[in-house]
Amino acid sequence: MAMRKSLTTKGNKKLVIASVAFQDHITRTLLHLNVSLSDPLLTCKRKAPRNPQARERVEGKGLQYGQEEGEYVLDAAPPPLTLAQKMGLVASPAGRLTEDEWTQVKARSVQQGESAQPCAICKEEFCLQPQVLLSCSHVFHRACLQAFEMFSGRKCCPMCRREQYETRVIHDAACLFRHQSATRIQACWRGYVARKWYRNTRKTICPKDKRLRRKFFEAKLQELNDSFVRYCHTDTEAFLSDIDRSLSSSRRVFQQLERKHVPEPQENDWDRIQSQVIHRGVWDCPICLTALYSPSLTTQAGGSKQQRRRTVLLSCSHLFHQLCLEAFEAFTVDSRPTCPLCRSVYHKKLI
Repeated sequence: MAMRKSLTTKGNKKLVIASVAFQDHITRTLLHLNVSLSDPLLTCKRKAPRNPQARERVEGKGLQYGQEEGEYVLDAAPPPLTLAQKMGLVASPAGRLTEDEWTQVKARSVQQGESAQPCAICKEEFCLQPQVLLSCSHVFHRACLQAFEMFSGRKCCPMCRREQYETRVIHDAACLFRHQSATRIQACWRGYVARKWYRNTRKTICPKDKRLRRKFFEAKLQELNDSFVRYCHTDTEAFLSDIDRSLSSSRRVFQQLERKHVPEPQENDWDRIQSQVIHRGVWDCPICLTALYSPSLTTQAGGSKQQRRRTVLLSCSHLFHQLCLEAFEAFTVDSRPTCPLCRSVYHKKLI
Protein backbone atom coordinates (compact mmCIF):
# COMPACT_ATOMS: atom_id res chain seq x y z
CA MET A 1 0.00 0.00 0.00
CA ALA A 2 2.83 2.39 0.82
CA MET A 3 4.48 1.73 -2.55
CA ARG A 4 1.22 2.37 -4.36
CA LYS A 5 0.81 5.65 -2.52
CA SER A 6 4.38 6.70 -3.38
CA LEU A 7 3.85 5.87 -7.06
CA THR A 8 0.57 7.74 -7.03
CA THR A 9 2.13 10.78 -5.47
CA LYS A 10 5.00 10.72 -8.00
CA GLY A 11 2.55 10.44 -10.91
CA ASN A 12 0.50 13.29 -9.49
CA LYS A 13 3.65 15.41 -9.20
CA LYS A 14 4.59 14.74 -12.85
CA LEU A 15 1.05 15.50 -13.94
CA VAL A 16 1.05 18.73 -12.01
CA ILE A 17 4.44 19.76 -13.44
CA ALA A 18 3.28 18.94 -16.98
CA SER A 19 0.06 20.91 -16.55
CA VAL A 20 2.00 23.87 -15.15
CA ALA A 21 4.44 23.67 -18.07
CA PHE A 22 1.60 23.62 -20.59
CA GLN A 23 -0.11 26.56 -18.90
CA ASP A 24 3.13 28.52 -18.91
CA HIS A 25 3.73 27.71 -22.58
CA ILE A 26 0.21 28.81 -23.55
CA THR A 27 0.56 32.01 -21.55
CA ARG A 28 3.95 32.95 -23.05
CA THR A 29 3.44 31.90 -26.67
CA LEU A 30 -0.22 32.04 -27.58
CA LEU A 31 -1.22 35.12 -25.59
CA HIS A 32 2.18 36.95 -26.08
CA LEU A 33 3.95 38.97 -23.48
CA ASN A 34 3.06 42.30 -25.04
CA VAL A 35 -0.69 41.80 -24.50
CA SER A 36 -2.18 43.22 -21.32
CA LEU A 37 -4.59 40.68 -19.78
CA SER A 38 -6.17 43.40 -17.66
CA ASP A 39 -7.19 45.39 -20.76
CA PRO A 40 -10.67 44.27 -21.90
CA LEU A 41 -9.90 45.22 -25.51
CA LEU A 42 -6.55 43.34 -25.44
CA THR A 43 -4.69 46.22 -27.03
CA CYS A 44 -1.16 45.54 -28.13
CA LYS A 45 1.46 47.56 -26.28
CA ARG A 46 4.77 47.62 -28.07
CA LYS A 47 7.79 48.92 -26.29
CA ALA A 48 10.07 51.28 -28.16
CA PRO A 49 13.69 50.14 -28.26
CA ARG A 50 16.01 52.01 -26.00
CA ASN A 51 19.02 51.70 -28.32
CA PRO A 52 19.16 54.73 -30.70
CA GLN A 53 20.61 52.64 -33.53
CA ALA A 54 17.88 50.05 -33.13
CA ARG A 55 15.26 52.84 -33.06
CA GLU A 56 16.60 54.22 -36.36
CA ARG A 57 16.40 50.77 -37.88
CA VAL A 58 12.84 50.29 -36.69
CA GLU A 59 11.78 53.70 -37.99
CA GLY A 60 13.43 52.93 -41.35
CA LYS A 61 15.93 55.80 -41.44
CA GLY A 62 18.48 55.44 -44.25
CA LEU A 63 22.21 55.79 -43.94
CA GLN A 64 23.92 59.05 -44.67
CA TYR A 65 25.73 59.65 -47.95
CA GLY A 66 29.20 58.11 -48.01
CA GLN A 67 28.53 55.55 -45.25
CA GLU A 68 28.64 51.85 -46.00
CA GLU A 69 25.26 50.18 -46.16
CA GLY A 70 25.19 47.23 -43.79
CA GLU A 71 22.76 44.33 -43.76
CA TYR A 72 21.12 43.20 -40.54
CA VAL A 73 18.36 40.89 -39.36
CA LEU A 74 15.16 42.79 -38.66
CA ASP A 75 13.51 40.23 -36.39
CA ALA A 76 13.95 40.53 -32.65
CA ALA A 77 15.84 37.93 -30.66
CA PRO A 78 13.77 34.76 -30.07
CA PRO A 79 12.20 34.40 -26.59
CA PRO A 80 13.73 31.88 -24.19
CA LEU A 81 12.44 28.33 -24.21
CA THR A 82 9.44 27.61 -22.09
CA LEU A 83 9.31 24.82 -19.51
CA ALA A 84 7.22 22.67 -21.81
CA GLN A 85 9.78 23.05 -24.60
CA LYS A 86 12.64 22.22 -22.23
CA MET A 87 10.80 19.09 -21.02
CA GLY A 88 10.15 18.01 -24.62
CA LEU A 89 6.37 18.26 -24.29
CA VAL A 90 6.23 20.90 -27.09
CA ALA A 91 8.49 21.09 -30.13
CA SER A 92 11.18 23.74 -29.86
CA PRO A 93 11.26 26.49 -32.53
CA ALA A 94 13.84 26.29 -35.29
CA GLY A 95 17.12 28.09 -34.72
CA ARG A 96 17.96 31.39 -36.40
CA LEU A 97 19.82 31.38 -39.69
CA THR A 98 23.56 31.84 -39.61
CA GLU A 99 25.55 34.19 -41.83
CA ASP A 100 26.47 31.35 -44.20
CA GLU A 101 22.82 30.38 -44.54
CA TRP A 102 21.87 34.03 -45.19
CA THR A 103 24.59 34.13 -47.87
CA GLN A 104 23.06 31.11 -49.57
CA VAL A 105 19.57 32.64 -49.37
CA LYS A 106 20.83 35.90 -50.89
CA ALA A 107 22.70 34.05 -53.64
CA ARG A 108 19.49 32.20 -54.53
CA SER A 109 17.60 35.51 -54.57
CA VAL A 110 20.21 37.11 -56.85
CA GLN A 111 20.09 34.11 -59.17
CA GLN A 112 16.31 34.44 -59.43
CA GLY A 113 16.60 38.21 -60.06
CA GLU A 114 14.28 39.20 -57.22
CA SER A 115 15.83 42.67 -56.72
CA ALA A 116 15.68 43.50 -60.43
CA GLN A 117 11.91 42.86 -60.55
CA PRO A 118 9.14 45.02 -59.04
CA CYS A 119 7.81 44.33 -55.57
CA ALA A 120 5.24 41.49 -55.67
CA ILE A 121 2.87 43.34 -53.30
CA CYS A 122 2.67 46.88 -54.74
CA LYS A 123 4.03 46.07 -58.26
CA GLU A 124 6.38 49.08 -58.14
CA GLU A 125 10.14 49.33 -58.56
CA PHE A 126 12.28 49.23 -55.41
CA CYS A 127 14.45 52.26 -56.31
CA LEU A 128 15.96 53.59 -53.05
CA GLN A 129 13.14 52.50 -50.72
CA PRO A 130 13.93 50.10 -47.84
CA GLN A 131 14.06 46.50 -49.01
CA VAL A 132 13.82 43.25 -47.02
CA LEU A 133 14.87 39.69 -47.84
CA LEU A 134 12.95 36.76 -46.35
CA SER A 135 14.50 33.44 -45.41
CA CYS A 136 12.59 31.93 -48.35
CA SER A 137 14.68 34.12 -50.76
CA HIS A 138 11.78 36.45 -51.69
CA VAL A 139 12.23 40.24 -51.67
CA PHE A 140 9.63 42.93 -50.85
CA HIS A 141 9.37 46.54 -49.79
CA ARG A 142 9.73 46.81 -46.05
CA ALA A 143 6.59 48.94 -45.72
CA CYS A 144 4.62 46.62 -48.03
CA LEU A 145 5.57 43.54 -45.99
CA GLN A 146 4.64 45.24 -42.71
CA ALA A 147 1.27 46.27 -44.16
CA PHE A 148 0.67 42.74 -45.46
CA GLU A 149 1.44 41.21 -42.07
CA MET A 150 -0.82 43.72 -40.31
CA PHE A 151 -3.82 43.11 -42.58
CA SER A 152 -3.37 39.34 -42.92
CA GLY A 153 -3.02 38.85 -39.17
CA ARG A 154 -0.24 36.29 -39.48
CA LYS A 155 3.37 36.03 -40.53
CA CYS A 156 3.20 34.35 -43.90
CA CYS A 157 5.22 34.99 -47.10
CA PRO A 158 2.99 36.58 -49.80
CA MET A 159 4.66 34.47 -52.50
CA CYS A 160 5.31 30.95 -51.20
CA ARG A 161 3.04 31.07 -48.09
CA ARG A 162 5.90 30.02 -45.83
CA GLU A 163 5.23 30.80 -42.16
CA GLN A 164 7.60 31.82 -39.38
CA TYR A 165 10.20 33.30 -41.70
CA GLU A 166 13.10 35.55 -40.82
CA THR A 167 13.56 39.01 -42.30
CA ARG A 168 16.83 40.70 -43.27
CA VAL A 169 17.35 44.25 -44.53
CA ILE A 170 19.38 44.36 -47.79
CA HIS A 171 20.36 47.09 -50.29
CA ASP A 172 20.72 45.19 -53.58
CA ALA A 173 17.92 47.09 -55.34
CA ALA A 174 19.33 50.45 -54.19
CA CYS A 175 22.79 49.56 -55.56
CA LEU A 176 21.25 48.41 -58.82
CA PHE A 177 19.20 51.62 -59.08
CA ARG A 178 22.29 53.79 -58.46
CA HIS A 179 24.22 51.87 -61.11
CA GLN A 180 21.40 52.32 -63.66
CA SER A 181 21.12 56.03 -62.81
CA ALA A 182 24.87 56.52 -63.23
CA THR A 183 24.73 54.70 -66.57
CA ARG A 184 21.91 56.95 -67.79
CA ILE A 185 23.76 60.08 -66.66
CA GLN A 186 26.92 58.96 -68.46
CA ALA A 187 24.94 58.16 -71.61
CA CYS A 188 23.27 61.60 -71.56
CA TRP A 189 26.63 63.32 -71.00
CA ARG A 190 28.29 61.41 -73.84
CA GLY A 191 25.39 62.26 -76.13
CA TYR A 192 25.69 65.94 -75.18
CA VAL A 193 29.45 65.93 -75.87
CA ALA A 194 28.94 64.18 -79.22
CA ARG A 195 26.23 66.65 -80.29
CA LYS A 196 28.38 69.60 -79.23
CA TRP A 197 31.36 68.25 -81.17
CA TYR A 198 29.17 67.68 -84.23
CA ARG A 199 27.83 71.25 -84.11
CA ASN A 200 31.36 72.66 -83.88
CA THR A 201 32.49 70.38 -86.72
CA ARG A 202 29.65 71.55 -88.94
CA LYS A 203 30.69 75.16 -88.33
CA THR A 204 34.38 74.64 -89.14
CA ILE A 205 34.63 71.82 -91.72
CA CYS A 206 33.15 72.17 -95.19
CA PRO A 207 30.91 69.22 -96.17
CA LYS A 208 31.49 67.21 -99.36
CA ASP A 209 27.93 67.29 -100.65
CA LYS A 210 27.28 70.03 -103.21
CA ARG A 211 24.08 71.36 -101.64
CA LEU A 212 25.45 71.25 -98.11
CA ARG A 213 28.63 72.96 -99.26
CA ARG A 214 26.63 75.78 -100.84
CA LYS A 215 24.64 76.22 -97.62
CA PHE A 216 27.89 76.18 -95.63
CA PHE A 217 29.41 79.03 -97.66
CA GLU A 218 26.13 80.95 -97.64
CA ALA A 219 26.12 80.75 -93.83
CA LYS A 220 29.72 81.97 -93.74
CA LEU A 221 28.88 84.90 -95.99
CA GLN A 222 25.87 85.72 -93.86
CA GLU A 223 28.05 85.77 -90.74
CA LEU A 224 30.47 88.13 -92.45
CA ASN A 225 27.66 90.44 -93.54
CA ASP A 226 26.19 90.45 -90.04
CA SER A 227 29.56 91.32 -88.55
CA PHE A 228 29.90 94.22 -91.02
CA VAL A 229 26.49 95.55 -90.06
CA ARG A 230 27.35 95.36 -86.36
CA TYR A 231 30.69 97.18 -86.63
CA CYS A 232 29.96 99.66 -89.41
CA HIS A 233 28.95 102.46 -87.00
CA THR A 234 32.08 102.28 -84.81
CA ASP A 235 35.26 102.72 -86.86
CA THR A 236 35.52 103.63 -90.54
CA GLU A 237 39.01 102.24 -91.03
CA ALA A 238 38.11 98.97 -89.37
CA PHE A 239 34.95 98.84 -91.45
CA LEU A 240 36.89 99.33 -94.68
CA SER A 241 39.45 96.71 -93.66
CA ASP A 242 36.60 94.33 -92.93
CA ILE A 243 35.21 95.04 -96.40
CA ASP A 244 38.59 94.24 -97.97
CA ARG A 245 38.83 91.00 -96.05
CA SER A 246 35.26 90.11 -96.94
CA LEU A 247 35.92 90.75 -100.63
CA SER A 248 38.97 88.51 -100.61
CA SER A 249 37.16 85.79 -98.68
CA SER A 250 34.11 86.09 -100.97
CA ARG A 251 36.37 85.82 -104.00
CA ARG A 252 37.92 82.67 -102.60
CA VAL A 253 34.48 81.26 -101.80
CA PHE A 254 33.19 81.85 -105.33
CA GLN A 255 36.35 80.40 -106.79
CA GLN A 256 35.86 77.26 -104.70
CA LEU A 257 32.23 77.07 -105.81
CA GLU A 258 33.00 77.56 -109.50
CA ARG A 259 36.14 75.49 -109.77
CA LYS A 260 35.94 71.77 -109.84
CA HIS A 261 38.75 69.33 -109.49
CA VAL A 262 39.52 68.04 -112.98
CA PRO A 263 41.68 64.89 -113.03
CA GLU A 264 44.43 64.70 -115.61
CA PRO A 265 43.26 62.69 -118.63
CA GLN A 266 44.94 59.42 -119.54
CA GLU A 267 46.09 58.29 -122.99
CA ASN A 268 42.69 56.79 -123.77
CA ASP A 269 41.00 60.01 -122.73
CA TRP A 270 43.29 62.08 -125.01
CA ASP A 271 42.43 59.80 -127.94
CA ARG A 272 38.73 60.28 -127.23
CA ILE A 273 39.16 64.09 -126.97
CA GLN A 274 41.12 64.12 -130.27
CA SER A 275 38.34 62.16 -131.97
CA GLN A 276 35.85 64.81 -130.74
CA VAL A 277 38.03 67.53 -132.34
CA ILE A 278 38.13 65.66 -135.65
CA HIS A 279 34.38 65.15 -135.51
CA ARG A 280 33.79 68.85 -134.82
CA GLY A 281 35.89 69.90 -137.85
CA VAL A 282 37.10 73.31 -136.57
CA TRP A 283 40.74 73.98 -137.59
CA ASP A 284 41.20 77.67 -136.76
CA CYS A 285 42.73 79.08 -133.56
CA PRO A 286 39.95 80.95 -131.69
CA ILE A 287 42.49 83.55 -130.42
CA CYS A 288 44.41 84.56 -133.58
CA LEU A 289 41.81 83.22 -136.07
CA THR A 290 44.49 81.57 -138.24
CA ALA A 291 44.76 77.98 -139.37
CA LEU A 292 46.14 75.37 -137.00
CA TYR A 293 48.92 72.95 -137.81
CA SER A 294 49.61 69.56 -136.26
CA PRO A 295 51.48 66.55 -137.66
CA SER A 296 48.67 64.26 -136.51
CA LEU A 297 45.94 66.51 -137.96
CA THR A 298 47.59 67.55 -141.24
CA THR A 299 45.23 65.67 -143.46
CA GLN A 300 42.14 67.03 -141.68
CA ALA A 301 43.32 70.64 -141.17
CA GLY A 302 44.56 71.19 -144.71
CA GLY A 303 47.06 73.80 -143.45
CA SER A 304 50.16 74.82 -145.39
CA LYS A 305 53.57 73.50 -144.45
CA GLN A 306 54.91 77.02 -144.05
CA GLN A 307 53.05 77.46 -140.78
CA ARG A 308 55.01 75.52 -138.17
CA ARG A 309 53.47 76.86 -134.95
CA ARG A 310 52.73 74.08 -132.49
CA THR A 311 49.13 73.26 -131.60
CA VAL A 312 47.83 72.64 -128.08
CA LEU A 313 44.89 70.31 -127.35
CA LEU A 314 42.93 71.08 -124.18
CA SER A 315 41.01 68.56 -122.06
CA CYS A 316 37.79 70.40 -122.96
CA SER A 317 38.37 69.38 -126.68
CA HIS A 318 39.41 72.86 -127.91
CA LEU A 319 42.49 73.62 -130.05
CA PHE A 320 44.78 76.66 -129.81
CA HIS A 321 48.20 77.77 -130.96
CA GLN A 322 50.73 77.23 -128.22
CA LEU A 323 51.99 80.81 -128.41
CA CYS A 324 48.46 82.21 -128.42
CA LEU A 325 47.44 80.19 -125.38
CA GLU A 326 50.62 81.15 -123.48
CA ALA A 327 49.99 84.82 -124.23
CA PHE A 328 46.40 84.44 -122.99
CA GLU A 329 47.59 82.75 -119.77
CA ALA A 330 50.17 85.51 -119.21
CA PHE A 331 47.45 88.20 -119.23
CA THR A 332 45.04 86.19 -117.04
CA VAL A 333 44.64 87.35 -113.43
CA ASP A 334 43.64 83.96 -111.98
CA SER A 335 46.34 81.61 -110.73
CA ARG A 336 44.81 78.81 -112.76
CA PRO A 337 43.36 80.14 -116.05
CA THR A 338 40.31 78.72 -117.74
CA CYS A 339 39.56 77.91 -121.36
CA PRO A 340 38.96 81.07 -123.45
CA LEU A 341 35.88 79.44 -125.04
CA CYS A 342 34.09 77.34 -122.39
CA ARG A 343 35.63 78.90 -119.22
CA SER A 344 36.49 75.51 -117.70
CA VAL A 345 39.67 74.40 -115.98
CA TYR A 346 41.77 72.38 -118.36
CA HIS A 347 44.80 70.19 -118.92
CA LYS A 348 46.76 70.68 -122.14
CA LYS A 349 48.81 68.51 -124.47
CA LEU A 350 51.05 69.42 -127.41
CA ILE A 351 50.12 67.70 -130.67
